[in-house]
Amino acid sequence: MSTRTAAPTRREQILKQAARLFAERGFHGVGVDEIGAAVGISGPGLYRHFAGKDAMLAELLVGISGRLLDGGKRRVGGADATGDPAAVLASLIDGHIDFALDDRSLITLHDRELDRLRDSDRKLVRQLQRQYVELWVGVVREVHPRVPEAQARGAVHAVFGLLNSTPHLGSYGSGLPGRAAMESLLRRLAHGAFAALGEA
Repeated sequence: MSTRTAAPTRREQILKQAARLFAERGFHGVGVDEIGAAVGISGPGLYRHFAGKDAMLAELLVGISGRLLDGGKRRVGGADATGDPAAVLASLIDGHIDFALDDRSLITLHDRELDRLRDSDRKLVRQLQRQYVELWVGVVREVHPRVPEAQARGAVHAVFGLLNSTPHLGSYGSGLPGRAAMESLLRRLAHGAFAALGEA
């Protein structure tokens, strides 16, 4: 999630540009020299930060899965003090919308390149994602206690699909509403989807 306020480190700059380039042209369509040029260092200079492109890809995909889970846990813990499950769910939705709008290249990267990870890294991504889903499922069932677990899980996956569709929307200023308008639209759609569970 985009909560960092400090200036990005060189390593973070490299990862951001690698994610953008991988998403635009595919993992095999980008060379180390191009990533280095995007951050103003030589390609070989990248090896002071990463063992290679495979290590960058693993850190990007494992990293975002871990950050989503950690952010979700923080939101549940913080909002849980109110004792209002609906407030917890609203906080989770807001956090995921921030990710979906601010890290669109990582969504594209996950969809296209996950299978390129080593088995151990891919399994770790899947494990972190399952934990993130179950965090949401627990909150959704607190909001809608009569909804069966499988149905709540299906709703969570459907909402993720909706929110994670942002890479297909184009760029701001080319017909896509501005960020604030898009954030408001996604929030209404996500809340509407979960509200429909109570109508079944």
